[in-house]
Amino acid sequence: MYSSAFRRLQDKTQVFPLSDSDYVRTRLTHSIEVSSVGRSLGMLCGEFILQREPGLAMAPQDFGSIVAAACLAHDIGNPPFGHSGEAAIQSWFAEHQLDYLDGLSEQERQDFLRFEGNAQGFRLVTRLQNAVDHGGFQLTYAVLASFAKYPRASHLPPARDRISEKKFGFSRRTPRISPGWPNRSAWCPKARARGRAIHWPS
Repeated sequence: MYSSAFRRLQDKTQVFPLSDSDYVRTRLTHSIEVSSVGRSLGMLCGEFILQREPGLAMAPQDFGSIVAAACLAHDIGNPPFGHSGEAAIQSWFAEHQLDYLDGLSEQERQDFLRFEGNAQGFRLVTRLQNAVDHGGFQLTYAVLASFAKYPRASHLPPARDRISEKKFGFSRRTPRISPGWPNRSAWCPKARARGRAIHWPS
């Protein structure tokens, strides 16, 4: 919550209504509200899962904390003005691609031509926010898996019949965590199940 990336959400809106009052709803307010609801829903899910899997070394609050953290970060990579901002970035790179995208791989080109706030968010929480110390926010595998709404790369064609394949969630420059990292978010070893931070390999 104290990071510059999170604080910048106060200057971003999904839409900019021409309101009669001086109140403009920002993504910062939205993310805090979503995190509060997410924590409650995560705890309810945790209670349900623990009824079915009583051997898990977790408490419902652990599930709530994971979901709350992912919810706080869910909009962190989005540009101002939401999808219109994404479209503006895409349009600018399409118009200037010969000047700025020449020499890039196809996936790197698609990262710009199909700019996606969710992929930028994943890049931010895993790399950009703390560039000196590897790993960005150094979130757990469980939080990263919860954060990744669209687990696919930009160069893959969008699939209109599957919501999870409409967009992409990883850019070419997203750091490699380790082989099979999404599987590590499963609640297996006790230390991981307790939600301890698992850092990137250096």
